[in-house]
Amino acid sequence: MAEVIRMPRLSDTMTEGKIVSWNKKVGDKIKPGDVLAEVETDKATMELESYNEGVLLHIGVAAGNAVVVEGILAVIGKEGEEFQSLLNDAPTAPAKQDSSASTPAAETPTLAPVVAAPVANGDDRIKASPLAKKIAAEKGIDIAALMGSGDGGRIVKKDVDQYTPSPSTPKAAAPAAMPFMPAGTEGFTDIPLTSMRKTIARRLSESMFGAPHFYLNMEINMDNAMAARTAINEVSPVKVSFNDMIIKACASALRQHPDVNSSWMGDYIRQNHHIHIGSAVAMPDGLIVPVIKFADQKSLSQIAAETKSLYAKAKDKKIQPAEFTGNTFTISNLGMMDVEEFTAIINPPDSCILAVGRIKEIVVKKGDKFDVTNVMKVTLSCDHRSVDGAVGASFLQTLKKYIENPVTMLV
Repeated sequence: MAEVIRMPRLSDTMTEGKIVSWNKKVGDKIKPGDVLAEVETDKATMELESYNEGVLLHIGVAAGNAVVVEGILAVIGKEGEEFQSLLNDAPTAPAKQDSSASTPAAETPTLAPVVAAPVANGDDRIKASPLAKKIAAEKGIDIAALMGSGDGGRIVKKDVDQYTPSPSTPKAAAPAAMPFMPAGTEGFTDIPLTSMRKTIARRLSESMFGAPHFYLNMEINMDNAMAARTAINEVSPVKVSFNDMIIKACASALRQHPDVNSSWMGDYIRQNHHIHIGSAVAMPDGLIVPVIKFADQKSLSQIAAETKSLYAKAKDKKIQPAEFTGNTFTISNLGMMDVEEFTAIINPPDSCILAVGRIKEIVVKKGDKFDVTNVMKVTLSCDHRSVDGAVGASFLQTLKKYIENPVTMLV
């Protein structure tokens, strides 16, 4: 019997998915594990695999268009099998068309995949999926140098992931700078919103205007932390960063301040017994927050290894939903970009987020002499519905003790 394939919910915040490309066309034979399409969600671009076997009878939304979660994507069944009754009987929300798409889904009941527009870097004659092209461009790989393993030699995501360039292989051209405009000439470029950027805008707007934020600032002396990190990295199997140390310190402090490790649930406050630390990572399309789960139960080297792996997955768009959901507290660190101090918007469903600035050398008076010391400024953004000022301040005091005396979080 024919079966309807619907848009799955690939992340907890996903409301719709955009079809980047179809890897199969109507009439193709499908077996379990075949990649039907590449779907752009609010977090990443993912491959949509089939769990069914049969023939692709119907495609319900063209490439370049978005469809809501549980909306109809396709129908798989026996060759020649009647399926229109399934579409008529199945409740579904209509597909949502992207303004850049050229073929309206409503005008083509049974669609062949739309051919992707040629890219501007000269690979328009190369048979490659849009996802493969996107990842290759981000990695600086000349896609023309790859061998495709897909149908008809088509280059797919797997080929880019497994590619190891030789030292002489040229990299893709760097992104173009702002175009030159003659004096006195106005101009602009309209940039279509990605699913990730739409979700960031929606969720952070809801957080900023829905949760009453207040901010607590503190300066932390980093001299002992810097010395401890040097000693730790002499014996650690993986390089430990200051951010790894901050994750560990936050996790240790949260164990003593469970009110901060909470979520506002409308008519009650959920106090989490587990500690999952989200660590924000900047992406070309926006921000994603990989989550280090049970961070208080892990050593610094374990945290360092996990963060390194998660950050790499996020930047390569391989991160899975389970790896960027479930946070109970979030850290946003811009210290590596020379930002001294900033405030961050709370990342739902957390009650707090810690903004971390750079480590700065300052001159201080010690006795009758002057000396230099290293300090770091942090700002805790709190949801006043679930965390009061004294609670947040007490948490920061504990955090400060852990960072200024790192041995205390190692025992």
